[in-house]
Amino acid sequence: MAKQNEYEDEEMTVELELENGKTVNCAVITIMTVEKKDYIVLLPLNEKGENEDGEVWFYAYSENPDDPNEEPVLDYIEDDDEYEKVADAFDEYLDNCEFDEIVEDE
Repeated sequence: MAKQNEYEDEEMTVELELENGKTVNCAVITIMTVEKKDYIVLLPLNEKGENEDGEVWFYAYSENPDDPNEEPVLDYIEDDDEYEKVADAFDEYLDNCEFDEIVEDE
């Protein structure tokens, strides 16, 4: 029997195809709910699997409840107010996380 948390320490990544046809590998930071809608926070990675500038991308996120194997759908957040709410929720998420392992004291 496989351990339930076998992949807990592995970083989840997704490949995202941009409008220009370029594919970017992104680490999934979190999926969060803001005002009853789900959003995904992605950290774009370069060819070496590193993030160069700390920029994160927010997308609306949805899954097909009838087919768990179907790929989730990511949509652009076109409304500025909606984007601000998601950014604020992510700031709160960061405030509640401990990043001692990632950010060293200077």
